[in-house]
Parts: sequence; C-alpha cells; structure tokens
Amino acid sequence: MAARSHAMNESTANRELTLTRIFDAPRGLVFKAWTTPEHMMRWWGPQGFTCLSCAIDLRVGGTWRLAMRSPAGVEDRQRGVFREIVEPERIVFTYAFEDFAERQTSGRWSDESGNPGHETLVTVNFEDLGRQTRLTIHQAAFESVLVRDEHVRGWGETLNRLGEYVASGTANSKE
Repeated sequence: MAARSHAMNESTANRELTLTRIFDAPRGLVFKAWTTPEHMMRWWGPQGFTCLSCAIDLRVGGTWRLAMRSPAGVEDRQRGVFREIVEPERIVFTYAFEDFAERQTSGRWSDESGNPGHETLVTVNFEDLGRQTRLTIHQAAFESVLVRDEHVRGWGETLNRLGEYVASGTANSKE
C-alpha cells in the first residue's frame, strides 16, 4: 500500500512524457501510417515486437485496439477511444492495457502502484516540415514515474520503427 500512496503523491508533471521526432516523410504519409491498420501492423511496438491485430475506427468517439507479441512470446492488448482528430495535424486518444491487472500479477510490469484499467491521454501532433514531419507525443498522467519510464523506452523504440517504415518506401506503396 505504501507504493500506491507514494505514487499518488507524485506530481503530475513527473507522470507525463513528451517525445519529439523528425521523420523523413511528408506529414500526410506519417499521419496515414499512424491511423491506418495495415500501416500500423508494420511498425507498432517496441523493437522485436510483432503486431498481431489492429482495428481502428478513426472518428471522434471511435475506438482502437491492438494486440502485439513480445520476442519472448508474451501478448499485450491495448485499447482506447479517439477524443479529437484533426487530419493530418493531430489525434488525441485514450490509452490503456486491456490486461493491466494480469501484467502486474505476472511480473510483466515493473510497478505495482497502478489501478487495473488505468487510462492515459495521448496527444500526437504532426507538424509539416515540407518533405519531413515533426511528430510530438504527449502522454499523461501515468500511475507513477516507473510506469512513465517504461513508456519512454517503449515509445522510443516504436518511433524508431515508424521512422524506418516511412523512410523505407514501403509505406508509400501502401497509400
């Protein structure tokens, strides 16, 4: 219980993350790669993960769901609801693990202070830089700094994969 009390007392600013990357691809392509299941299946998840399924109902109030498998064979399911869509500039959605309680009890999560089903809010901005795109992700508020740090690593590797995907030309052929 002490860990839960401590996490709840952590400042909200310490339980947020903001990441920015510049991709060698036009904004429309990066937005499409982010919002189309056949694209997301190719890059979503940290290094070595495989996206098993992806469903996106791209409208305010629409839902998204993903299932992915780690290199060790562990499956994770994620879901959320779209709160705002300004194509091709911004998307805002909720983010939660469907199996959060299982992740904690199985030791697959490094922090035990979160609540089952805890949701964060993710804002993704796509800034047009001509032939490049500046993508900024803001996600808050995490249950704790430890959970936030897990997402910093996961998003970092996921964005690396997105960068490779949109720069490879494969994403263009699927437009």
